[in-house]
Amino acid sequence: MNPRTLLRHIREGFRNIFRNGWMTFASISAVTVTLLLVGSFLVIMMNLNEFANAIESDVEISVHIDVTATENDRQELRTRIERIPEVEKVTFSSKDQELKELIQSMGEEGKSYTLFEQDNPLSDVFVVKTTTPTDVVKVAEQIETFTYADKVLYGKGTVEKLFKGLEIARNIGLGIIIGLLFTAMFLISNTIKITIVARKREIEIMKLVGATNSFIRWPFFIEGLLLGVAGSIIPISVTAGSYYYIYELVSPKLEDTFFKLVPVTPFLYQLSAVLIVIGAFIGIWGSLLSVRKFLKV
Repeated sequence: MNPRTLLRHIREGFRNIFRNGWMTFASISAVTVTLLLVGSFLVIMMNLNEFANAIESDVEISVHIDVTATENDRQELRTRIERIPEVEKVTFSSKDQELKELIQSMGEEGKSYTLFEQDNPLSDVFVVKTTTPTDVVKVAEQIETFTYADKVLYGKGTVEKLFKGLEIARNIGLGIIIGLLFTAMFLISNTIKITIVARKREIEIMKLVGATNSFIRWPFFIEGLLLGVAGSIIPISVTAGSYYYIYELVSPKLEDTFFKLVPVTPFLYQLSAVLIVIGAFIGIWGSLLSVRKFLKV
């Protein structure tokens, strides 16, 4: 396509937008409303995913070493654990350190456990981190077969339910977003179809005088692109502005908690880019789908 023809298509695309005032407004509104919902769900899903990742990364395996194990036995057990492909890191924690952490975790009630400092009943522990949190169960079951691994604790039963629950939550969120996108495509294609019906005669005449399908499609392609991008401006502004305000307000209060919000940068830039791309795709797809049936003369 030569530059002159491309400029003609761009001018025609802009002209169509201003020529169909109310239909253009309806199309942009459909994209805007849908992208507001998509943007809101993306923000919620990204923060829930961040929270889920934090929970999953905190899952560890505590391997309690048999009290009869010698130093060489402990080293051999550690080597065997480190050789498991799914293991990322193995950290040794002495029984004195375990008791100290237990006392600190219980606050005021933990003071009563200081009596055990002279005769510590706890075991030395290997703390095992897996490369992927979902490998915890498989790795723990393998370690249980090793000699001198007295107890292997990882929250058996609870961990499996946790991973399953997080997976279901992610799938539900993804399903909602996909559903919203298809709804947007349906709305925008039907809205644009109304504007194209009014120009059906024009398309038929262009076909009869020899215009190719590609030549006819291009202005509608440009029009759909512009409608989609225009419809993404308000959702980006509202979603980014609201998230920035909420982050500044809530984030300081969550510093000492387990839950952390996704940092504003680069998240808002990524979110804006995603919404623009989705808006442009919806607009283009809706326009091309609507004009296709009128190209058969």
